[in-house]
Amino acid sequence: MASPAGDLPTQACPLPQSKAPTEDPELQTRRRRRRCCCICFLVTLGVLLLLGVTLLALFLTVLRVRDPSTHLLSSRIVGVAPSLTQPNFTLLITASVHNPNPASFSFASGTTELWYRGTHVGDAQVDPGSIPSKGDTVVELEMTVFTAGFTANMTQLLEDIDAGSLPLDANARIPGRVAVFGVFKINVVAYSDCHVVVGFPDMGIRGQDCRDHAKL
Repeated sequence: MASPAGDLPTQACPLPQSKAPTEDPELQTRRRRRRCCCICFLVTLGVLLLLGVTLLALFLTVLRVRDPSTHLLSSRIVGVAPSLTQPNFTLLITASVHNPNPASFSFASGTTELWYRGTHVGDAQVDPGSIPSKGDTVVELEMTVFTAGFTANMTQLLEDIDAGSLPLDANARIPGRVAVFGVFKINVVAYSDCHVVVGFPDMGIRGQDCRDHAKL
């Protein structure tokens, strides 16, 4: 008996196998380079952040500039400058300066002004020098005192002379540099504002109040 047409034998044809696409070697090289660059960037960024934190901690502890302190020791007249109007005289001022920083302070030439009751009465030049770390040094400066500044208010001057004391104000500005470990060098300007009471006629220091500060 013949088999029906619908029962004809069929044979499944195998599907063609697709080959995996091969990646371009140049593209692989680019990806490796990009990955290496990212890793290097992250490592460098981490090192810089660590270095920044270390320098900040070092600055807040060791490199932080602390204010110096000034103490006037003596003052005396050492000379008179002749003048056609009123003679000026030279006043030798001796002061002790303390450096509290753990680094030496080298300073250039500075300036000092002297005031008597709001009137400018003197100028002085501070010679260059240095102060050791956490140490002291004695500074001497010759100040030219203008007699005309004192006699501008003769009534007040006579009252101060009668009382035996002269109230004076001295302002100093000294630029310099702090060197830490011989590597870190920081430019600093030291300021000193002193209110001094000088005895008359002995010119001794009877009282003083100094405010010192330093600015980067």
